Amino acid sequence: MPDDAAAARAAAEEESAFSHSPVDPDVTAAYGDHPDQVIDFYAPRTGPDSTAPGALAPLVVVLHGGAWRACYDRRHITPFAHYLARRGFAVANVEYRRGGEGSAGAPEDGTSPAGRWPDTFDDVAAALDALPALVREALPQADPRRTVLTGHSAGGHLALWAAARHVLPPDAPWRTDGPADLRGVVALAPIADFEVAEKLEVCAHASLQLLGGPDAFADRRPYADPVLLLPTGIATTLVQGRADLVVPEPVAESYADAAAKAGEMVGLTLLRDVGHFPLIDPATDACAVVAEEIAQLAW
Repeated sequence: MPDDAAAARAAAEEESAFSHSPVDPDVTAAYGDHPDQVIDFYAPRTGPDSTAPGALAPLVVVLHGGAWRACYDRRHITPFAHYLARRGFAVANVEYRRGGEGSAGAPEDGTSPAGRWPDTFDDVAAALDALPALVREALPQADPRRTVLTGHSAGGHLALWAAARHVLPPDAPWRTDGPADLRGVVALAPIADFEVAEKLEVCAHASLQLLGGPDAFADRRPYADPVLLLPTGIATTLVQGRADLVVPEPVAESYADAAAKAGEMVGLTLLRDVGHFPLIDPATDACAVVAEEIAQLAW
């Protein structure tokens, strides 16, 4: 496909994904004092993946993307969260601190910086740690024993990272004593290998900015880059559009290859003629594929 046609299709996909009105949650709960330290909860509706009426529903934890930049918050992924709820899942949509004014490693051209070190990681760890208690209070319809972690793009990175906290370096403040109690991870077009992402200039070098810039990148990668945190022992599937111009296919393939070399089988579902945003667009067949991948782990 010519470059101009590919770009036009990618633009149309992004427009479609962002055309849906945000969906307000049933409940919002805080896991910290900062305004961004909140989780939106969506109660399960009756759907094709539902079990018997009255039964507890699997919990899907959603981490949104947006290159870890403050201009993208959880609101853009609420139609996807609501879509999962309509399919019978209980859903927790996590907000976290992202890059803003004064963030280390901010680009000199004035564009919004990506991520906050260590705040972004502090928040995701704190949210996951607080989630079981918050779910019991805010979403009693959920079964935390059947939790699937998912995330899109930068959120896909955070999902993979959160599932790997037990294999972080021993001095990492976010390290846990054992693996998270998860049925699995479904990472959607994740920024899963920072080295490959930087070579491809993914999201204008967002992973470099996330870690604080060139001077900190190498030292912080072992604490943040999912491809260096393998094997995890947790069932993991990557869903990737083959026509993705934002986070290209080689990033996901590199993670899957590294997992295999580490003795772990990671699923890689490649979708032909699909770009970056259809994975979270309820109007697309690709979003239905994502829901099916989550269901295979959760039910």
